[in-house]
Amino acid sequence: MPRYDYRANDSDGKTVSGIIEAPTVELATDTLKDKGLNIVSIQESAKKSILELDLPFIGQVGVRDLVIFSRQFSVLMGAKVPIVSSLRTVAKQTMNKKLREMLLDIADETESGMSLSIGMAKYPKVFTGFFVNMIKSGETTGRLEDVMNYLADQMERDFDLTAKIKGAMIYPIVVIFGLVVVGFIMMAYVVPKLTTVMKESGTKLPWTTQGLIFVSDFTNHNAPSIIVFGILVTVGMRWWTNTPSGRKIWDNVILRAPVFGPMLQLIYLVRFTRSLSTLISGGVDIPGSLEVCADIVGNARYKEKILQTKKEVMDGNSITVVFEQDPTIPKMVPQMMSVGEESGRLSEVLEKLTSFYTRELENKVANLVHAIEPMIMLVMGGAVGVMVAAIMMPMYSMATSM
Repeated sequence: MPRYDYRANDSDGKTVSGIIEAPTVELATDTLKDKGLNIVSIQESAKKSILELDLPFIGQVGVRDLVIFSRQFSVLMGAKVPIVSSLRTVAKQTMNKKLREMLLDIADETESGMSLSIGMAKYPKVFTGFFVNMIKSGETTGRLEDVMNYLADQMERDFDLTAKIKGAMIYPIVVIFGLVVVGFIMMAYVVPKLTTVMKESGTKLPWTTQGLIFVSDFTNHNAPSIIVFGILVTVGMRWWTNTPSGRKIWDNVILRAPVFGPMLQLIYLVRFTRSLSTLISGGVDIPGSLEVCADIVGNARYKEKILQTKKEVMDGNSITVVFEQDPTIPKMVPQMMSVGEESGRLSEVLEKLTSFYTRELENKVANLVHAIEPMIMLVMGGAVGVMVAAIMMPMYSMATSM
């Protein structure tokens, strides 16, 4: 968005200057006039904020950084420290350079008359629509301190859940990756040396040995091509899944995948119910909450269903109409939401659904890890057994025939 340098006189005749972001110079001028400023000069800024460049060496703002910011900001607000001073104090204490620069910029914008939520909305990659809408509701209701504490609680829960899932999957991923790497090295460099003698002996080889030699020769002769092909497939898949059509197909496929599909469905459900509960309890209306949740949930299929639900709600229909027709959503979800809608306690019902599905998700992750470990051991044992049999059997035959 364009940035404009301006100089203006306030209602007391004092000259003020600063930078404002707006789609056009006309809108920037109108915004400043709404703040009671008389424009002296305004022109497009030649300076680019380093934050707009999104350079990789600046670092990224993680969930833990936002949780710490929310906690500290809430404490300062509770101590009746002004918003601008609170932002600058937290900025000095944060260790993340990128977040520090953002907070100082937001403090400057807030000091010039911009609301805190609008200042944060300038950085959507860090302060999501969910975060900004909650801040906006806190500003409207005068409960900004409570909202910041609530945000920190919710982000901590999301962070802990994500960490548990990632931690549970690290072991099988590392083992499988190690198996692939070791197998590739064995086939490309070790097995050819062992099988050279067998091929030269003229002895009739069993089918396991012949298959091993074929795979080894193919890997040995095409190792660079296999590596390049693997890289191209990975890059191609990432590009395809980032396109709207590719993302929609991929998200539908993974929801129906065996073993992992049901677990992913629970992840998306927990994300949706927790976010919707938080937004509604924070004072955001249901259509606005649904629109924010559609961007948060992280799955194209669920996003489409949530946006359809928003349309139904705006047309005066129940919030459960679309969910009742989707086979990937458990029947308990629309039933419980219907109860909450009729009783006026939708936020509380959504919180109970979140707790229930969070426990179910944790159990599924634990069970999956326990099931994967013996499966990996069986695969490793089978692979080693086939390889040893394919090499040792013909060598033993050669030794006994001499």
